[in-house]
Amino acid sequence: MRKILAAAAVLASAPLVVQAQSVAPCTHATTACERWISYGSGPARSMVYASYSLDRPNRAMTRALIMVHGANRNADHYFETATSAGFLANALNNTLIIAPHFTAGKDTPAANEVVWPERRDSWRSGGMSPTNPNLSSFDFVDQIIRKLADKKNFPNLKQIVVTGHSAGGQFATRYEMANKIDGTLKGVTITYAVANPSSYAWPSAVRPLPTGDANPATADKEALGPNGEKVNTEFTYGPFDSTRVANYNQWPSGLENRSAYTAKMSDEQLKKQLVERPTTYLLGQVDVLPLGGFDSSPSAMAQGPTRRARGEAFFKYVNETLGAKHNAIIVPECGHNDRCIFTTDIVFPVIFPQ
Repeated sequence: MRKILAAAAVLASAPLVVQAQSVAPCTHATTACERWISYGSGPARSMVYASYSLDRPNRAMTRALIMVHGANRNADHYFETATSAGFLANALNNTLIIAPHFTAGKDTPAANEVVWPERRDSWRSGGMSPTNPNLSSFDFVDQIIRKLADKKNFPNLKQIVVTGHSAGGQFATRYEMANKIDGTLKGVTITYAVANPSSYAWPSAVRPLPTGDANPATADKEALGPNGEKVNTEFTYGPFDSTRVANYNQWPSGLENRSAYTAKMSDEQLKKQLVERPTTYLLGQVDVLPLGGFDSSPSAMAQGPTRRARGEAFFKYVNETLGAKHNAIIVPECGHNDRCIFTTDIVFPVIFPQ
């Protein structure tokens, strides 16, 4: 049974255990939890919600969780999902939880706040800011990670998890493949958790030919073991008819015609990073309906009929064809719902690793 409502009630009504430095975590998306990330020495900045200060020494922090919002850019909601999960996992006192906000032009940006694109090569895929054309959305998270890796402030922080759900899952999988900061940090490991995205950046021109995909009429009736339902691997792969969808393999659905942050990276470098970086796919057992901003574009439909099928097919391909050692979890009873995904017990070891 989901424990999110109980967690929310406790967070709202009772003080949390105070950490060693006598600083309680900020757990609600109010102005008290707002922090600003600056880029270099210029005035440009972006807002995040964070459970602790990013600029003060904090020896209690041993890990960080970066939670990326969905298409609605509701960082407040995702921050509170993450802090509720942290409460349930007893992880709030040593985890710095951060929810970046990718502000759009139709929002009301603060002074010098960077605005991010929403269409085509958008914030989901490292798109360049229209107000600050030298900045990619991947640069935003790079800057967050640099702050977390500062041993003057966080001497005991060893692990960073980058995750997101839906559009945030799209960001997480492409950031995992493309970011340039992973591997450059001394004493800090980055892992990735990709939850229910509508599409992936396929590392080759082939696409899945799905069979036995989870069916809305039967998926929730399948027997569940103690660790959830097994990942479906009944997929084969083959060339895709480009006359049907001419741009099916262009970024961000594939590796062709890349721009911005990834433009100067070779296909081989992106594939190497995709394979080598520790990644877990979190797929809702019943995320098999076209709901919640489901991407039904031709290039996305070429990847599979449902979010779950697309994730299972991508997972199998990168492991069996490219030699990755990624993991996947079919999260029991969950559809396209971030709170269901992130507050389920079997997900805690992924987002709050020991």
